[in-house]
Amino acid sequence: MSGDGCPVRVRPGTVHAVTADDHPAPADRPVAVLANPTAGRGRHRGLLPRVLDRLAAGGRPVRVLAADTPEQAEVACHAALADGASGLVAVGGDGTVHLVLQAVAGTPVPFGVVPAGTGNDFALDAGFPTDPLAAADVIAAALRDGRSRAVDLARVTGADGGHRWYGAVLAAGFDAIVNERANRMRWPRGPRRYDLAILAELARLRPRRYTLTLDGERIEVDAVLVAVGNGASYGGGMRICPAADLTDGLLDVVIGGRFNRRTLIRIKPRIYPGTHVTHPLVHTYRARTVTVAAEGITSYADGERCRDLPVTVTAVPAAVRLLR
Repeated sequence: MSGDGCPVRVRPGTVHAVTADDHPAPADRPVAVLANPTAGRGRHRGLLPRVLDRLAAGGRPVRVLAADTPEQAEVACHAALADGASGLVAVGGDGTVHLVLQAVAGTPVPFGVVPAGTGNDFALDAGFPTDPLAAADVIAAALRDGRSRAVDLARVTGADGGHRWYGAVLAAGFDAIVNERANRMRWPRGPRRYDLAILAELARLRPRRYTLTLDGERIEVDAVLVAVGNGASYGGGMRICPAADLTDGLLDVVIGGRFNRRTLIRIKPRIYPGTHVTHPLVHTYRARTVTVAAEGITSYADGERCRDLPVTVTAVPAAVRLLR
């Protein structure tokens, strides 16, 4: 999925952290639900009616948004807010979350996640239960009690000034290159396409020259992995930025340097527990604003196609309120 938000420039700190008590929602205002029936390869397809029943226990009408494409889904989320929705809930994986974030970011409308995807990285980093029904119960209780919790988001701005919001991690290295190849392939379908893309990119692996600017400090480096994390995880549990905190107002930047194929294959399993950061070729930084530039790379945020480099990523504190 790709697409541009309105090219509005928001300076760090200007998103107002609206509490639940600032604008209490009337009980008759609906909660809008964006559900992806194909998330998690469809394994939760039959669960949606029970999820909706659990959400209705929050005391608000529940309305499922109609959309056949990611573009339609994003438009539907914006329309739901314009129509006065008292909350938005994503039922799906990180891609579904990413779509809803484009609407709720920087607004007082609270947001909940029912994790039902292959990758649920933002949901788990944000503290939602892994079980979809348990997550729906948590969201319903938050609605009933008028409770929400502010967390940070990252805003990525391209060279044209348009921007996207993301909650988890922006990939701008080998993983982004693999995603881009997999998205161009028409065969095979399913996860094998990604596996073949990995093999193809491993065969032509080479460090790329990156220029990064971290809060005004310029760094030039040859690297294979570059990730900018608002959250810790991407790719379904890979803790690429293991020290990232959704409430610290900072981005975690992880750079994996001049890996050869053997080193990359060895270090990949260490990303799941986050121990890769102890490798001597891995360097970590923290910053409020990060610019990443390199030739011929398209970044991916929350697993979704985002923008060609160069991009500027900004941490926006308390940019969204979670129903939990």
